[in-house]
Amino acid sequence: MEHFKEQKLIHKRYVARLLINCKKYFESLPSLMEISIPESTNDESSSPHVTVCGDTHGQFYDVMNIFAINGFPSRENPYLFNGDFVDRGSFSVEVILTFLMFKIACPECIYLIRGNHETKNMNRIYGFEGEVKAKFDDKIFDLFLEVFCYLPLAAVIEKKVFVTHGGIPVEPVTLSDIKKIKRGCEPPEKGLMSDLLWSDPQPFPGKSPSKRGVGFAFGPDITEAFLEKNDLNLLVRSHEVKDEGYLVEHGGKTITVFSAPNYCDSMKNKGAFIHFGKDLEPKFTQFSEVPHPEIRPMAYAAGMGGLFT
Repeated sequence: MEHFKEQKLIHKRYVARLLINCKKYFESLPSLMEISIPESTNDESSSPHVTVCGDTHGQFYDVMNIFAINGFPSRENPYLFNGDFVDRGSFSVEVILTFLMFKIACPECIYLIRGNHETKNMNRIYGFEGEVKAKFDDKIFDLFLEVFCYLPLAAVIEKKVFVTHGGIPVEPVTLSDIKKIKRGCEPPEKGLMSDLLWSDPQPFPGKSPSKRGVGFAFGPDITEAFLEKNDLNLLVRSHEVKDEGYLVEHGGKTITVFSAPNYCDSMKNKGAFIHFGKDLEPKFTQFSEVPHPEIRPMAYAAGMGGLFT
């Protein structure tokens, strides 16, 4: 991490080895992870909790600030990063490699869920492909795509808090249906995997076509039905920038958390993360952006005036 802060890279042979090991590891996981709150620690100043973060979008220096505020990932201080680690921000390589190195060093200290930007089509448009090819090469980019295809799609914290990047399908499904989703592929344009990656909440009941053209917009009644069917208390998702870094809606049953402050150096939003302790009540921490080297967002994006036109 100190190396990355100084804008230095690690040799691609180590990156390749890391990615090959990560792919093998993620292949062994179910599509739905079950996460427990750690047992009590010796640190009396902090009660046991899991920290849930939303989109980080290549904002490496803001990720480092999260760790400065909240401590580094460890078995006693686990993190769940809820997708969209890459694209937009121009330090996506540093963000995803940091997360993967923590994962391989200590699997119980960090959990990673696939977002809609951990996909080939989005990486081609929004900068990650160009960034990887500028910093490494085509083969390393292909290895990243293989890892992304095996990332889990959702998690349940203490059997009560459901976490996924986008949202829930409009037809009620069970957690076992989600656990059985076959991975190892780019997401299809419709179906359960697509809904988890792409959907968004809407304030009124029912379902609507998504403004994104993929997935659906789902109302509070759909959230309620999904939670009730699976004996859950809460849906936590990310996928949308929020002015305060988070938003609670659907009568308190849906929370959006977004962890990229001043998104794209232009949105002026706060970032946020959530602590879930043994009582599973969400406790929010907001934070502002920190300075980063003068490489603008989307600098590597195709056709965006970056290196790849």
